Amino acid sequence: MELAAELERALAGVCSAGPPEVHENGEWLAALDGLQYEVRRQDGAALLHLWSAQQSLVRRVVRVAEQSSERVVVEVERFGQSRHAQLEFLAAGTGRDARRVGREQFCNRLRQLLTGQFPDEIVDSMATAADLHHSISGSYTRGLMHRDTEAHAVLGAAPDEDGATVDGILTFGLIWLDRVRDRERGHTVRGLRLFLPRGSSAITAHRLTALASPHEIELYEYDPLHWRARRLAISDAGNLATWLMPRHEVDQAFAVALPEAERIRRLAPQAIHIGIAAATQEVTLRFHGLEFARWRQGTIWFGLGDRQEMLTAERWPTLEGLVRQLETYRHPLASDTKHRLYRAQPERWLETMVAADPARIDARLDSLHIYRQVPAFSAGDRGIIDLLGVTRDGRLAVLELKASEDIQLVMQTVDYWLRVRWHHDQDDFRRYGYFPDVALQPKPPLLFLVAPGFRFHPSSDIVLRYLSPDIEIARVGLGENWRRGLRVIFRQ
Repeated sequence: MELAAELERALAGVCSAGPPEVHENGEWLAALDGLQYEVRRQDGAALLHLWSAQQSLVRRVVRVAEQSSERVVVEVERFGQSRHAQLEFLAAGTGRDARRVGREQFCNRLRQLLTGQFPDEIVDSMATAADLHHSISGSYTRGLMHRDTEAHAVLGAAPDEDGATVDGILTFGLIWLDRVRDRERGHTVRGLRLFLPRGSSAITAHRLTALASPHEIELYEYDPLHWRARRLAISDAGNLATWLMPRHEVDQAFAVALPEAERIRRLAPQAIHIGIAAATQEVTLRFHGLEFARWRQGTIWFGLGDRQEMLTAERWPTLEGLVRQLETYRHPLASDTKHRLYRAQPERWLETMVAADPARIDARLDSLHIYRQVPAFSAGDRGIIDLLGVTRDGRLAVLELKASEDIQLVMQTVDYWLRVRWHHDQDDFRRYGYFPDVALQPKPPLLFLVAPGFRFHPSSDIVLRYLSPDIEIARVGLGENWRRGLRVIFRQ
């Protein structure tokens, strides 16, 4: 079928329910709401004219890439540009959720902000659509702007995004910067500009200190009321939210709780581990990493999740029954590997195995000194387990454990590494009683990323390339059946 006729038929179908939404390269063209269109034949191609009361544009259509009654995607040429663009038409009534609407509105707002903030530069493109092939999230607005032969990549988070999205911007910013540098031919891409809502940049500013070339990243906070932006210095980040509990306080709590906790541990001594909850004086009992009991102010509470009961003599059989259930379903050789108890908190299970024998990860690690979540810091549920150890010759070592693929693993690891280095520089570990009788080296900590062999996100390599050479990183891949025993299949 002739291209112009194919395009006419496709657009007639998607417009049958009313004027469609139009997106170009992922950017919602809000000014084309209520559009009209005309298709004309031109030298074997098709010329498409779109217009509304607010905007008009003309594109040369190369092909119809996708078509249905709800969506039409066409590949187009923009006059004066060699690279093809993509126009997307979404049928009226297909609907957009509130978050997507907010992101598209922010995309337009950010373009206006950039135009006003950088009057001597040209904003080339802005988009919100995800590019999953290149691990580019749709949670942010991304773009490119240039002046003469120099350009900057841009990434911004809308004011109503959640904390995890805001704090994750640097990872996706580096991926976007790398992507732009790889594809851009007409300009030298000097760096990346990040835009965050006012008061939300502290974590990103701290993470910038871990980069090899932090000067390539410009960090801005914008006022969502007046839409003005202010560039921040890394020094604006403030103090690290991190703390160490004196080791003697931990040991005292452990000693008080141990008689009662040890009685429970004897129910399954090979599987139950007694430990201290991070930054507290509460003692936990975990079955292959899964917490099922806790000592708090002289009382033991037991149960899974929010269903907690106080342990009494009458309830001891109930506790025994819970342990028997865990022995059945949370056993390394359990037959039902899809059971919720087997699959729950895999990082915690991995933690107990690595902490018991860190030398399996690297022969240099000292098995006598290994601490969980030390130092502690407030960062929500990161889904990553932090261990702090030391090599036999006294160099600190950070071990980050993750049982599933996570694009944020590297940058979240950097959070913990920065805090460990900060406390090390203050000599806090010696003053608070950690690593007794160990002469700690002044060098920055080593860093081990530990995960099942094929669970490292493919974009991790991009982020790692941007980190400071002070951060010596080793990736350790474990066998997929790690619950049955730690077996290292590669070290990088």
